[in-house]
Amino acid sequence: MNSRKPFLLFGLLALGYAFLYIPIISLIVYSFNASRLVTVWGGFSTKWYGELLRNDQILAAAWVSLRVAAMNASFAVLLGTLAALTLVRFGRFRGRLLFTTLVSAPLVMPEVILGLASLLLFVAMEQALGWPAGRGITTITLAHITFSAAFVTVVVQSRLGQMDTSLEEAAMDLGARPWKVFLVITLPVIAPALVAGWLLAFTLSLDDLIIASFVAGPGSTTLPMVVYSSVRLGVSPQINALATLIVAFVTLCILIAGWLMHRREKQLRQPRPGH
Repeated sequence: MNSRKPFLLFGLLALGYAFLYIPIISLIVYSFNASRLVTVWGGFSTKWYGELLRNDQILAAAWVSLRVAAMNASFAVLLGTLAALTLVRFGRFRGRLLFTTLVSAPLVMPEVILGLASLLLFVAMEQALGWPAGRGITTITLAHITFSAAFVTVVVQSRLGQMDTSLEEAAMDLGARPWKVFLVITLPVIAPALVAGWLLAFTLSLDDLIIASFVAGPGSTTLPMVVYSSVRLGVSPQINALATLIVAFVTLCILIAGWLMHRREKQLRQPRPGH
C-alpha cells in the first residue's frame, strides 16, 4: 500500500498541472493559427501578431494598464512600508486594533464592494471638491492603491518581523540618526520584500477587471476590460496572440529571477578568502 502512495500522489500532481497548463499550451498553439476560427486549425501563421500590433484599441489599453500599474505599485510600496513599520516598530498604541483592521480589510473585502465604494467616494469628492474631475486614470490608480497597499503591508511586515534589530540599535548607539539607520541598515535588509511587494502590486493592478470597471471612464479603458469585452463577443485570434506575449514575458521574468536567485545562492555558498 505504501509503494502505491508515491505513484498516486505523482499521478494527482500530474493531473493538476495538466489541468492548469494544457489550456495555456492550447492557447499558445492556436495563436499561430491561420484561421479566424480559434478552434479550427487552418495552418501555421503569425499574421495575428501583426494584426495585434496594428490594433490601436489594445495598444492604448495596454499603455493605460502599464501606467496605472507602475504608479499603483510605487505608491502602494510607499504606503505599505509605512503601515508595516507602524505595526512592527511602534508596539501597542491607541487605535492599533482599528488601524490593523483597516489595513487588512481590503485583503478579504470582495472587489465588487471595493469598486462600488470607490465609485461612490469619487462621485462625492467631485461634487464637494471638484476633484477628481470625472473618472479616468487617476481614479483607477487611487482605487488600485487602496487594495494593493494591503498586500504590500503583509509582505513587508513579515520581513520586518524577522529582522534582527540589534544592528539598528548598535548604529544608534554609535550616534547614527534614525533616518540614516533606516536608509543604511533597514532599507537594504527589507529591499527584497519591497521588490516583491512592488511586483505583487504591479501584477494585481495589471490583472484587475472588476474595480477598474467601476471607476474607469472614457479614454481610460484598461487591457483586462478590452479583453473581457472582446471575449464576450467571441474569442479573437488576436487575444490568443496577446495572451501568448504575456505568457512569454512572465516566463522570461521567472527565468531571470530564478537565475539571479541561483547566482546569489552560489555566491553565498562559495568560501570566503581566509576561511
